[in-house]
Amino acid sequence: MAGVVERMARAGHPPLDALTPEQAKAAYEKGAGVLEVPKPALDRVDDFSIAARDGHAIPARLYAPSRAALPVLVYFHGGGFTVGSIRTHDTLCRVLSRDSGCAVISVDYRLAPAHKFPTASDDAWDAVQFIATQGATLGLDSRRLALGGDSAGGTLAAAGAIMARDAGLPVALQLLLYPGLAAHQDTRSHRLFANGPLLTEALISYFFAGYVRSRADREDWRFAPLHADDVEGVAPAWIGLAECDPLVDEGIAYADKLRAAGVAVDLEIYRGVIHEFIKMGRAIPEALTAQTHAARALREALAP
Repeated sequence: MAGVVERMARAGHPPLDALTPEQAKAAYEKGAGVLEVPKPALDRVDDFSIAARDGHAIPARLYAPSRAALPVLVYFHGGGFTVGSIRTHDTLCRVLSRDSGCAVISVDYRLAPAHKFPTASDDAWDAVQFIATQGATLGLDSRRLALGGDSAGGTLAAAGAIMARDAGLPVALQLLLYPGLAAHQDTRSHRLFANGPLLTEALISYFFAGYVRSRADREDWRFAPLHADDVEGVAPAWIGLAECDPLVDEGIAYADKLRAAGVAVDLEIYRGVIHEFIKMGRAIPEALTAQTHAARALREALAP
């Protein structure tokens, strides 16, 4: 991991928070696949769209290892609600689909700063509802449903699990990869890793400054699921965290909160790695391990 961080520093790219949002989006897209494993081929990769509540067509991509009626993971990419896309997480979604034997739906929710909170959360929930109720039209068995995401996408998945509980919608698993869960960056790990590597306090502040409309938005559990009043009865969780990540402490706190509410939690902390490590499988063995663990959790949770 130290070698990867050193190579990143030598590359000399400006941090995303030194760029305009459009430049940051382009830079993240350009670098997203550099350290990833080769793209697995799948029997099914189909692009389609989902109607949001305001009529916006949310782009989505379906991945499946076969044409059978498979259970499904609805997946939300990371990127601080500001960068990232279906394209930046294409390889990861392919790997999860291949290794779990499940279909994966990757959702291109709208991004900040053009779309402020709670647009991303609304788009994510609209997508979940569509797949849960209309998945059969895509040839899926959406009665067996999981929600997942990394970083900001993990925020959306965790909030979606709470909404699904409230709506009486059965979810078999919430798969959370180093998710953002807290209202403020005030934990020990935020202080310890304020200067990175990769994810810095300055970058987090840049992302959130473009996403939230006011300080009050940060207190909303759709932004900070850790501050939800009640998580009893939400879906079981598989939570994968990076040890050297500003977000690790809030991930542990959320695991504790879920367990205290009687929710089954499988918590994995991958040692010596940083935020976004799961997309570095070409260079980091722990990325491959985490991918295997996540796929196994999906397979087991969505088994008939």
